[in-house]
Amino acid sequence: MDSALSTVGLPIALGIIMLGLGLSLTLDDFRRVGRHPRAVVVALACQLLLLPAVCFGLVLLFDLPPLLAIGMMLLAASPGGTSANLYSHLFRGDVALNVTLTAINSIIAIVSLPLITNLAIAYFDADSSVSLQF
Repeated sequence: MDSALSTVGLPIALGIIMLGLGLSLTLDDFRRVGRHPRAVVVALACQLLLLPAVCFGLVLLFDLPPLLAIGMMLLAASPGGTSANLYSHLFRGDVALNVTLTAINSIIAIVSLPLITNLAIAYFDADSSVSLQF
């Protein structure tokens, strides 16, 4: 059973964190990110190509069972979120770049997440026990 803390408290806390991060940003922060699109392209390439490739290598290296391997690939294909933006803020990173990456990657994930996950399901021959529709 879900507790009130996880169903009510956690979404409220995440909303407050996002509001606080949003209030700390200005339009100039996003203009700066727009003037240097190479950082966005490199980071997206790392998130969409390098991260799943490294995850696939680790899955093969440790010879994980198929369901665990597919779960790892699903996690590697998932976009970053609120906690990544919070850590970027706490460690004095480029929060505007992180928020931009989260937004773009969340849109791209509509296609990339099912694609990577379905490739993993097919590779590990788990079609009978796991499925993910496009």
